[in-house]
Amino acid sequence: KGGIPLGVMKVLDPCQLKPDTTETERILTVLDETIVKLEITRLIPRVIGSLERYARMLGPEITSSLLEHQKLSMEIQHLLASPGDEESMRTVERRLKCSLRNILRLFLANPLLYHGLKYEVRVRESPADVFIKAFMEFRDLMLEKLLTSPDEEKEKIQFMEDISLRVEKNMEMISALREELAVVIQTRDEEVNRKDKTIENLKTSMEDLAKNCKAEIQHIMKEGENQQKEDEKASQDRCSRLKQDVQLLGAQFNALVLEHRASELVLRKEKCKTEREIQKWVQKYDTDMAEKQAMYDEIQAVYNEEKEQLSLLMEKHALLLQEYTQIEEERKMLKEKEEEAAREEARRNDAATYIQAFWKGYLVRSIYKSKLKKGKGKGKGKGK
Repeated sequence: KGGIPLGVMKVLDPCQLKPDTTETERILTVLDETIVKLEITRLIPRVIGSLERYARMLGPEITSSLLEHQKLSMEIQHLLASPGDEESMRTVERRLKCSLRNILRLFLANPLLYHGLKYEVRVRESPADVFIKAFMEFRDLMLEKLLTSPDEEKEKIQFMEDISLRVEKNMEMISALREELAVVIQTRDEEVNRKDKTIENLKTSMEDLAKNCKAEIQHIMKEGENQQKEDEKASQDRCSRLKQDVQLLGAQFNALVLEHRASELVLRKEKCKTEREIQKWVQKYDTDMAEKQAMYDEIQAVYNEEKEQLSLLMEKHALLLQEYTQIEEERKMLKEKEEEAAREEARRNDAATYIQAFWKGYLVRSIYKSKLKKGKGKGKGKGK
């Protein structure tokens, strides 16, 4: 608002427009009374439809006038339905207009009654509401025209031209940003195509790996049997060494407990001394912080000025950040696809490991069964 001329502010803010001449006040009074009459006319059909409900509020004079107006309305509707005598039509129309003027006069004489009905009667939206709203806008426009001087009109035109220039500059900036966005999108599409080709190559290599897996499984099982025998022997040796280490560590533990109890007393004395020094440093800290608080207040004033400038830059940054987040989400989706492919490969490796373990167990059981059968065959030969 600081950069907007006073004349333009009056035009943009209708609350600042106030009549300054008697002629202007008279014109506005006529327009305001017309608006009130239109609103009363809009309420009359609804009040007549529920006349028994509002009769006590309206009083006998207005109620009788409304009943007479209702009869005239029904009569003119009947004449419109069966066109015939035009003279009778004109007579009824004159009587209807006189009746409406009389009702408006009675309501205007009692403004409290009109305001009460305005909040009591609920009227559905109709074309009359559109006309009343348009008439109110016409009243505001007329007030603006009456109170706007030629100099203020020139200021308004100059202000609108300045706004148009700003809009053109903003549109140029937007078009430049759109071109940058198109370049970024093109780069992203090229990266996506490159990654798609990489995924296809990985799928082909995985299929070849599955074909060669059977021969490798047999070789791995043979090596696993040999490794199992060596691991069992090494495990026994390691268990004996660990027992000796446990006994040695138990003796060292008991010695460390005694040593640490003595050092605990020394540390407690040092702790008390340290706490006293901390209290001194806290007092010194409080005095230093009081001085720094004064310095901080001065810096805070400068910071607030720079913060206002930063808020303007942050608005522009928010627009760019929104575009950046969209690009990052798309990159994240591509990354999730790559991770899913990696997890699929890991599941296949786990499945291969499980098959190897199962095959090892199967071979051991088969060897053990064959040995049992040979042992039984030799026992029967000795009996014979």
